Amino acid sequence: MTRSQASLSACLASSILLALAVTPAAVSAPASGASAARSATYSASQFFETIDYRLAGGSGLAFSHDGRFVLTTSDRSGVYNAYAVPVQGGEPIALTTSTTNTTQALSWFPKDGRILVISDKGGDERARLYVRELDGSLRDLTPEGRITSDLLGWSGDRSKIWIASTAPDRRAPDIFAVDPATYESRLLFQNPGMLIEAISPDGRWVALRRQSGSADSDVYLADLSGGGKPRLITPHVGMVRHQVYDFTPDSSALIFGSDAQGEFGWTYRYNLASGAVAEDLKGDWDVTAAHFSPSGRYRVSAFNADARTEMSVTDVKTGAPITLKDIPIGDIGAVRFRADEKQVAFTVSSSTSPADVFVADLKSGKTRRLTRALNPAMKESDLVEAVVIRYQGEGGVTIPANLYRPKGATASAPAPGVVMAHGGPGGQARRDYSAIIQHLVNHGYAVLAVNNRGSSGYGKTFFRMDNRAHGEADLRDVIAGGQWLRDQDWVADNKVAVMGGSYGGYLALAALTFHPQSFEAAIDIFGVTNWTRTLNEAARLPESRRTALYDEMGDPATDAERHRRISPLFHASNIVKPLLVMQGANDPRVLKIESDELVAAVKANGTPVEYVVFPDEGHGFRRRENRIKAQEAYLRFLDRYVRSPSAPKR
Repeated sequence: MTRSQASLSACLASSILLALAVTPAAVSAPASGASAARSATYSASQFFETIDYRLAGGSGLAFSHDGRFVLTTSDRSGVYNAYAVPVQGGEPIALTTSTTNTTQALSWFPKDGRILVISDKGGDERARLYVRELDGSLRDLTPEGRITSDLLGWSGDRSKIWIASTAPDRRAPDIFAVDPATYESRLLFQNPGMLIEAISPDGRWVALRRQSGSADSDVYLADLSGGGKPRLITPHVGMVRHQVYDFTPDSSALIFGSDAQGEFGWTYRYNLASGAVAEDLKGDWDVTAAHFSPSGRYRVSAFNADARTEMSVTDVKTGAPITLKDIPIGDIGAVRFRADEKQVAFTVSSSTSPADVFVADLKSGKTRRLTRALNPAMKESDLVEAVVIRYQGEGGVTIPANLYRPKGATASAPAPGVVMAHGGPGGQARRDYSAIIQHLVNHGYAVLAVNNRGSSGYGKTFFRMDNRAHGEADLRDVIAGGQWLRDQDWVADNKVAVMGGSYGGYLALAALTFHPQSFEAAIDIFGVTNWTRTLNEAARLPESRRTALYDEMGDPATDAERHRRISPLFHASNIVKPLLVMQGANDPRVLKIESDELVAAVKANGTPVEYVVFPDEGHGFRRRENRIKAQEAYLRFLDRYVRSPSAPKR
């Protein structure tokens, strides 16, 4: 069973920063239809009245014990809560009703209607695991004396709940076994400081990962029947990334990933009895998913193909792919099996359609759509498919990017533009649905979501290009993206801004700081302003994550001069173009003081600066009312400082 990927406390292995949920789609260059007449225009509130549906995490049980419901997390109420969606169709039923804190659904119980959920307070990322009892009350499963907890999974016989929980004096979580009837817990494994990845269904084996660098990691196995001392199973020379996917349902093998044989990560099968390693799955892109149905009859595999997911479900007995009927064009994701393997739940999404939940019969392939996420007041045809473009960065490096061309943009009616920088470091601008981007495009802005060097998904060489060189060539890739936009005859070359969140917010700030004339304005969404402070704060991270971050960004003990040199705060006097800063007051990753200090410094320049702080948010805005307020602020700022001015041609 793999650890829940929906955890509020999850973060990139190489970073303490989350990626801004930016999206894009398609292939090659803008289609000729892009210059069609403008479609209907929608408000920010209409875009965010679209509902976000997420199936219960892969470590849990998505189908109820009687097969009547699938478990989802949704923001239908404006705050994320747990919902039961009827398999036969009908309105989702709210199982939790928080009006303040995000609650994420993780799993049904195997024999009754209880569920497991996780929640923090105001985005502080100190998440705790709860049981939602049959009467609707919530019971905290966090062991006594522990400060955080998360679901790792269920034992194969469903007799135990495995959770990860952290003590106040420890950075890494330990594993506890919880009795689902009495809720009594016992310590199962004390973590020596690694990342816990999975437990075998029989409860004997724990798979762990240790980061030696941002692109260098190892997999260890701990045999709980033999003392539990972790044993290295991926010895290697040089920099190789390893990761854990899943144990096989019979607990005979571990499926793990490695990029040792080429640019991309493939999967391998490690025999737990013999230690033999065999090639499992390879392709022209990184493998992103490899897991099984409860009995092992079906296998799910996925690749990250040019920033979109290509997923397949295969019958292991016959080797034949499962064909699902009557589903819309888009990416299939979050595949979850019913316990008896008669049905499978999954999502389908695209750059013009948010994820909707479907259920299919595995024998016939017949599919039923359970949700319609897009606001019914909006037409999907009014939204814009992204296309993948590529341009040359310095040194001849090819930079992929996802382009949204607004309808009605022509040489005679050029559009203003926005370059979007993703989070990370090491994130990726994906070709998924983004209300943030679609709203701006719907209001006439061309958006180019850049995958600068250092982004994941394009091979290990590309990924490593910005190590200990952040704010340098990767920043110039973003600036070159702005020039690519200006070179299009349908983009106004004097009306291009830069925008990003988290590490992307840093890049937006760095563009205005170190290349002051490169953009007309910038939007910084909880971006790092002071790397010295941020990396010193990272000392509190678990050793494995801290090691990876310092390998990528540099150790503050030895690289303080460079960190100061690339930090916008210490050079804020250079900022002369308008700036909008967005910040969550409870952000534990980019502290509010960083934005406070930068805003004060920019104001001292006499430069226009706007500052929006959400008192009930952390690193990412989860409440719908706040997301709407933020989106309205983005558009208002861009309209004022980018669209409106009649600046001279460049």
